[in-house]
Amino acid sequence: MEVRNVTEFVLLGLTSNPWSQVLLFVLFLVVYLLTLVGNLVMLMLTSTDAHLRTPMYFFLRYLSFTDAFYSSVIVPKLLRNLISEWKTISFLGCFIQIALVIFSGATEACLLSAMAYDRFQAVCHPLLYVVTMNGKVCSGMVAISGAIGMSVSLVNTLLLAQENFCGPNLIHNFACELPPVLSLVCSDPHTTIASILTTLVILGFGSLVLLLGSYSRIIKTALSVNSATGRSKIFSTCSSHFLVVTIFYGSGVFRYMTPASGSALEQVLSLQYSVVTPLLNPLIYSLKNKDVKAALRRMLSRKSRLTL
Repeated sequence: MEVRNVTEFVLLGLTSNPWSQVLLFVLFLVVYLLTLVGNLVMLMLTSTDAHLRTPMYFFLRYLSFTDAFYSSVIVPKLLRNLISEWKTISFLGCFIQIALVIFSGATEACLLSAMAYDRFQAVCHPLLYVVTMNGKVCSGMVAISGAIGMSVSLVNTLLLAQENFCGPNLIHNFACELPPVLSLVCSDPHTTIASILTTLVILGFGSLVLLLGSYSRIIKTALSVNSATGRSKIFSTCSSHFLVVTIFYGSGVFRYMTPASGSALEQVLSLQYSVVTPLLNPLIYSLKNKDVKAALRRMLSRKSRLTL
């Protein structure tokens, strides 16, 4: 292995203006707290409410956990750098963050695919739904999602960590992610790039094909329903998930499919899927879902009765 000269990286962040940094600190602190509260409430509802003991909410529980975890990987370090004079991160700390970002993103992509498959079974094969999406199947799909996320994370992070980093050590981003760190490699990164591209093709486009396949069948089934009420019910059931998928893939795929340049657009896209999306997901699922809103009212009424 070649001698590695770089022992730490400098995260250049979003801005160098002190006043802007203070405003961004307050903004991202509020966003982070709302993200934690929203996802923890969703976790609590889907875990304790008897009316939400269905496969869809089983997957939503783990999606909420993944979102809270994903946000916690990125935002605390971002907040610290906004108020700190020294915006460095150790070599080990940077690659731990990269590994956790990849794990969270890959796991979420698999969970979103599992949720799309669940909606496909519920809409297209309602009579077999309970048998097809039983507890063992759902637990297995969640376990496989986590295993894929961990495998993808370890392979890509370890390959990148073995490259030679001789300087500069300036990362044009607010966090350690694959694209900006890969641009700092001094050695020939063809093996690492091949691994990243393989991951994007197999995991990214593979899960996207499953998503598109599931939703094309759902739309076809919905259009064949004679009742306008029936069609509306199908589309309203799937609209929340489809919106979440669009936001997640729209920003994530574009971010990882383009070379790192440190542009403002890249940072906006990184913020979109690592900070904003974990905040939006519980809001989307709660505001557009009658069952979740009813469960929240039941939980609040129980708490009010306990306080009286």
